[in-house]
Amino acid sequence: MSDEPLLPAAGVAVPGAEPLRASLDAQVAERTAKWLSAATDAASPDTQLFARLIAARDVRNELALLGLPQPAWRALLERHFVHAAVLAPAPLSGLPPVDTSEHAAFVETLHALLLRYSSTAVDVNDAHCLASIVAHACLRPDHLWRDLGLAGRDEVTWMLTRYFPTLVLLNVDNLRWKKFLAQQRALSLGLQPGPAPGCPGCEDYGYCFPGPH
Repeated sequence: MSDEPLLPAAGVAVPGAEPLRASLDAQVAERTAKWLSAATDAASPDTQLFARLIAARDVRNELALLGLPQPAWRALLERHFVHAAVLAPAPLSGLPPVDTSEHAAFVETLHALLLRYSSTAVDVNDAHCLASIVAHACLRPDHLWRDLGLAGRDEVTWMLTRYFPTLVLLNVDNLRWKKFLAQQRALSLGLQPGPAPGCPGCEDYGYCFPGPH
């Protein structure tokens, strides 16, 4: 498993929305750099990953959408961003809860599934945080890489391979990651595979789930 850092990168443009996306990508890159300036170890690939994931929500004032409980959020900052007090404003007192009541069971069971495949080479607390972030991202209506604020599928593959490598190996059909995670969650519960809660709002829903809806 590679330890090559996940460096901030520009996103893939959506036709007709290139200027808006380019502007947002630039904001995310700038905010990522600010988080890394507060890092305990800015060269750490895990710190770089969390800086990007946090920055993608931070620029939209959507930190709550990370889905991290306040104790987990504070502990994450202590592990990776010990100098976070230099950020202005610094969200150090915790995050407001994100409302997942409608899909709480989905989030809880996907979180548990991801941890079942967690690598022993990463910090267990980081794995818990990432599992929460990924599970909550699956509630949003876009490709998983966009929901996470990453640059494309390859970065999602890198992230999942680093943290949940044996789960990645099960994706033998090279499915879209959100579809695959929803499928594996369903199979683990003895349920019929279907879309994640956010899938119906995605532009490629008909591609991933053809047929009458």
